[in-house]
Amino acid sequence: MNVTTPTSGATDRRAATIVMACLGVFVAYLPITTVAVSLPAIQRSLHTSTAQLSWVQDAFVLPMAAFILTAGLFGDVHGRKKVFQAGLFFCAAGATVALCAHNIPTLWAGQALAGLGSAALLPTTLALISHAVPDFRERGKFIGMWAMALLAALAVGPVIAGLILEHFSWRWIYLLSIPLSLVAMAVAVPLLTDSRAPHSRKLDWPGQLTAAVGVTALVYGVIEGGADSFTDTKVVAALVLGVVALIAFVLAEKRSAGPMLDLAVFRSPAFTATALIALITFLGLIGFFFVLSLYFGMVQQLGTLEAGARLLLVPVAAIVAGGPAGRLMHRVSARLMITVGLLMVAGSLLAMTNIDADTPYGSIAWRLIVLGLGLGLVTTPMTATAVAAVPHHLAGMASAANNAFRQVGGALGPAVLGALLSTRAVHNLPAHLAHAGITGTQADTIVATAKNGGLGAVAGMNLGATAGQVYGALGDSLLDGLRLCFVVAAVLVLIAAVCALTLLRRPAQGGPREVKAVSTAQHGHPETPAEDTTPAGTAKPAGYRRG
Repeated sequence: MNVTTPTSGATDRRAATIVMACLGVFVAYLPITTVAVSLPAIQRSLHTSTAQLSWVQDAFVLPMAAFILTAGLFGDVHGRKKVFQAGLFFCAAGATVALCAHNIPTLWAGQALAGLGSAALLPTTLALISHAVPDFRERGKFIGMWAMALLAALAVGPVIAGLILEHFSWRWIYLLSIPLSLVAMAVAVPLLTDSRAPHSRKLDWPGQLTAAVGVTALVYGVIEGGADSFTDTKVVAALVLGVVALIAFVLAEKRSAGPMLDLAVFRSPAFTATALIALITFLGLIGFFFVLSLYFGMVQQLGTLEAGARLLLVPVAAIVAGGPAGRLMHRVSARLMITVGLLMVAGSLLAMTNIDADTPYGSIAWRLIVLGLGLGLVTTPMTATAVAAVPHHLAGMASAANNAFRQVGGALGPAVLGALLSTRAVHNLPAHLAHAGITGTQADTIVATAKNGGLGAVAGMNLGATAGQVYGALGDSLLDGLRLCFVVAAVLVLIAAVCALTLLRRPAQGGPREVKAVSTAQHGHPETPAEDTTPAGTAKPAGYRRG
């Protein structure tokens, strides 16, 4: 049997492509936790309400979710290297705008630009790895590296933010992204190998517009409904618009000759399962990070560095578990790893429901470690399964779609859990104030301030000698809201575990090939042998067969 050995130059090119892909996803995810642990400082500096604070995170995640599929399509059409560099440029530009922000709209604008950059980086980095490593079995190891780079960004973000906020303004948390992005742009020019989709594709403007409108309207409605009322006219209008736009997106993709998201990929149960798991899990987990940062900052009154060090346990534990998970994928089924990981995450979230203002960190730490280990068991298999569940020529679309669902969940997480937190806390505040001995006009004023400006606005009031009692009541109200959020997040993760258990089964013979046949029949792409770039004698995804 003849074995083709890659040349030294090809091996170096592949290594450079993988390194750049990992650096790209690191840059894309770095702003998530640096901003998350800085939210209390941002709220104090810019005097924001809870709803405005939610939009700081969502201004970043929302464009990422809305445009990630378009970015994947641009990479397929114009070259992934160009889109990769464009993503780095937008990340640097967004960080620069946020660095100069002195009001909340400017900060939103900077976050949105950085979100656009991350939307370009996420699908292109995975597609570049898929192109550089066509062998499914070997690719799982490199997708594991990609996932570890993602988790590393989540890990170092809180520490970086904490060190900066100990000595400087919160704005400087954005500084690191600028040189990282610019240096990566320059290094990518000679080192990064470009690639395109093997079939000619066209930009799907109806799909893009309806997807962007649908996601934006839905998240806006959830945030504003939680801050005000879900019966408010503008909230109802936004939610209805979101649903209508998403239905229009599905209809547009069915009729499109070159869809942004080929709906045939959902004929694969494995792909459908990973999409649902990504959406539900990140809705719970990103929302969890949002409310936990408020717990450390507003209930335990910790500094940003202390809060960041405490949050660090989750991504570090995820990295510890994620490395072996990538190497074991061909020995242990993705179904088993993902289900066990999700059950560990749900158990740790439920264990968080009994914390209070005086809970020592040692008691919280083991819960965060278990959560991180579970997350590490989920991230790599989920991403690799989504890419492997479809034919090789749809790998870029699959990675973009999986990341899109992940980011939609991430956008909804702070919105949904933030709304629940605010609603429960404000509802219980009068009872806690009365228990603390605060009644009458002062209690009414405090409750009105919390309803209109958020719980953080109460800290800016002139409370006089009763400040200690009021802060105690605020802390107890926040704890009520936090406990509800932990329960809701745990239930969401349990739903994701059920999806993994029931849908992640070994596909029927020819599963990905069947998806390919449907795509060819619907959209006229001829099936060519060049698409099958898996070397002879290497492992294939479950259900794969050569045509």
